[in-house]
Amino acid sequence: MRYTRLVVTADDDYWLEAALRALAGYGTSVIGCDAEAGVERYLSRDDTPDGRPGAGVLLFAFSTEALAKAVPNRVGQCVMTCPTTACYNGLTVNGSADAVEIIPLGKHLRFFGDGHQKSKRQAGRRYWRIPVMDGEFLVEETAGVAKGIGGGNILIQGASQSAALAAARRASEAVRAVPGVITPFPGGVARSGSKVGSRYKGLVASTNDPLAPTRRGRVETELVDGANCCYEIVIDGTDEATVAGAMRTAVEAAAGEGVLAIGAGNYGGKLGKFQFRLREVMGGR
Repeated sequence: MRYTRLVVTADDDYWLEAALRALAGYGTSVIGCDAEAGVERYLSRDDTPDGRPGAGVLLFAFSTEALAKAVPNRVGQCVMTCPTTACYNGLTVNGSADAVEIIPLGKHLRFFGDGHQKSKRQAGRRYWRIPVMDGEFLVEETAGVAKGIGGGNILIQGASQSAALAAARRASEAVRAVPGVITPFPGGVARSGSKVGSRYKGLVASTNDPLAPTRRGRVETELVDGANCCYEIVIDGTDEATVAGAMRTAVEAAAGEGVLAIGAGNYGGKLGKFQFRLREVMGGR
């Protein structure tokens, strides 16, 4: 996949959270969304371009062209509209990976200024100041794009819904602390894991019925004996090593009482060239 990293800042944590929730909203799977989006990490004031509270946000799509459409649209609708915010390219700051391509950001959004917008160049980077009703929205002209990996995952099988859900929450919260990755589903957890293809024409994915407990006895189940619930943690990351490390972190955090099995989706290589074998991910354990 291709990804971009944005740095969003605001005057305080309240408005930062409001912008982040909107920006990453409906960003769970490119099966139905324009991009997979989530907060990578929160930044200290010392690590943001304007010295305000901020966060890094990763957005993934199948192509640079798809990001070029999704990112300005999301920033324009969800960040520019949010009080006190600013938005910067995050792939050339804070030690992040260097961009291999660029997409427009403020270059498109500036037209909202209706001729009143102003540009400025600082340290070789161009910004746009767009007048809005609480002052100005500051946005960088372009955002970098780099090659990333989408779809790393683990599957947690529990003896009960409560046990599986507690394990999934432990896993998603542990992965949240890993730089360079996001878990784009609600709360970092997917209940409706999918398989490739469908019996219905036009659907590229459908319910993973071998892991649905109510289908046990009607289909060939992949649930272990005693498992009555399964949750999936999907991980998108900046590179192979980062995704593998996040998967290992998730497995280690998920293990516990009531967890009967932890595995991963195996789709026969149909989802891409990267394959993460759990024995290797876990160091041969």
